[in-house]
Amino acid sequence: MTKNSTSSNSSAWTGMVPVDDTALAVTDTGGPGIPVVYLNGQFATQGYWRRVIAELGTGWRHITFDERARGKSKRSADYSFEAAVRDVDAVLAARGVDRALVVGWSYGAVVGAHWAERNPERAMGAVLVDGAFPHDWLDEAMERRIRMLFRRLGWFMPLLRPTGLTPRMTAAQQADSNIELGRLSRERELGPVLGDITVPVRYVVASGTSFGSRGDEQERIRTALDAVTAGNPNIRISAKVASNHGALLKKDFRATADAVREVAALDRGEH
Repeated sequence: MTKNSTSSNSSAWTGMVPVDDTALAVTDTGGPGIPVVYLNGQFATQGYWRRVIAELGTGWRHITFDERARGKSKRSADYSFEAAVRDVDAVLAARGVDRALVVGWSYGAVVGAHWAERNPERAMGAVLVDGAFPHDWLDEAMERRIRMLFRRLGWFMPLLRPTGLTPRMTAAQQADSNIELGRLSRERELGPVLGDITVPVRYVVASGTSFGSRGDEQERIRTALDAVTAGNPNIRISAKVASNHGALLKKDFRATADAVREVAALDRGEH
């Protein structure tokens, strides 16, 4: 264990962590390595991280979990963003981890940015994977588009739930979560959060489109990072990869692993 990593040297563990009115499915590889907690995409599961974890190897302590009503986690009455941030603390507390390096993809990147900004003494740093771009992409037309999209998807989602590919949330709940993310991603909301981060942050940025985006929408959103990196010297872009948003963790997982190593080295004072 490094001098900056304060966690119990626990054994590998998989189980359910009770929190509020729900329980979260958690996997902890244990061991003395730097604790890395992985924050999923909005409706994704912890399995998305398997290639990144395999690339980093056994020298790290990998902690993954399914968010509320995703994967094997239980349903809840609260699917808010603030609940998602609180759940990071709940998982770390349950596993006896005081300080961790957070890695978030998409929605999880926004959760990771907020957690790192609020917990500078506990965050070793953050890797934000194609998410947490401060940009005003949500307007009334986009909100209507989101609600229509999830209504259309709603009829077959229950068929996929037994496979774990879709959350156990209604179409309206999923739309509400996506719209809340849009509001939190506005420059006036997310910009100050990123500006106040005092720990090392590295972005891994995809190319092209994401689910539900059109044309060059996603690439225009990504240009918001120019102002972020200019305004906060703790934040840099580690890599811009060829994969699109959905394929990044599958095809360019090495870039995320490299960014984790980079942030860990900065926390140790290696330059």
